[in-house]
Amino acid sequence: MNKQTYGLAFLVAAVLAAPALAQTARAAPPDMMAWTVPETVSPEGRAAVAALASAPLPNPMPPVAIQRQMIGAMQDAMGAELQKRHGARVEAATIAGVPVRIVYPKGMTALGRGPVLLNLHGGGFQVDSGSQTETIPIAALTGLPVVSVLYRLAPEHPYPAALEDALNVYQALEHDRAPSRIAVYGTSAGAVLGAELIAKLASLKRPMPAALGFFSGSADMSVSGDSESWMPLPTGEKTLAAAIGAYIGTTPVKDPILSPIHGDLAGFPPTLLVSSTRDSLLSGTSIFGRALLEQGVDARLVVLDGLPHAFWAYMDVPETAQANALMAKFLKRRLRAR
Repeated sequence: MNKQTYGLAFLVAAVLAAPALAQTARAAPPDMMAWTVPETVSPEGRAAVAALASAPLPNPMPPVAIQRQMIGAMQDAMGAELQKRHGARVEAATIAGVPVRIVYPKGMTALGRGPVLLNLHGGGFQVDSGSQTETIPIAALTGLPVVSVLYRLAPEHPYPAALEDALNVYQALEHDRAPSRIAVYGTSAGAVLGAELIAKLASLKRPMPAALGFFSGSADMSVSGDSESWMPLPTGEKTLAAAIGAYIGTTPVKDPILSPIHGDLAGFPPTLLVSSTRDSLLSGTSIFGRALLEQGVDARLVVLDGLPHAFWAYMDVPETAQANALMAKFLKRRLRAR
């Protein structure tokens, strides 16, 4: 990917894809993008961070409609490259009245009744920053189809619109296979939404899916973690609730579905949590992982070094391949185990 693509990717990661763009009320932190990247990060990763640092964000930011066009174009361009690389095919479809993208790995042409991965894309609940980049590599590595839900976005559609769409697609997939043949995963906003979907299923006393992939998110909309206080914050909000206020709407921030950490986590499926040391949602991810462990859930936290929020969704670096391999291995193994 060229420098222009990296700059647009930073718009996705640092401004839109992250509920992480929230900060406690403190003195302005140093510019983390100017910090030296350690040698524990690959040369390609260090070059990618340098490219991000040299690509200033628009000021002011363009309207949401323009952001969606820009990031949609990026997803299409990167998705086309990934399809060619992995021999995958992406198909636009509708399931339960909800638009989706179905990603078929090489050699597969239909969902059938076999195991399936349900993806909830990132994008700060306002754009689609991952329905191709988060899915094509995972489909290729697992050999399983991925259904990515193109859920309704804020500010036009606040909570629970996105959750309703995710639930409708999940339940439609249940018609053709047992819940144990479905695994749910998502990055950033998609991680948040994935945890909400599991909490909703628990409230309905429905059987759990085989696994949850919670990749850089938060399960508590009522607080901001420590990592949010020292990561770069171009949007200026001082709390997590403010950063995704358009999504939360009028819902109480401690609602146990909106913020699953305030509900009963004991029935959650095995969960893989992934973050990185320069990820503004590192705290939110690790706090949720600890809460799951305290409730007896099989939860595993992997923290990669030196790279920014949700980098695997937009950086073509060795660490992205490593993260995708970890994610795919976990999801595939859990589906086989059930």
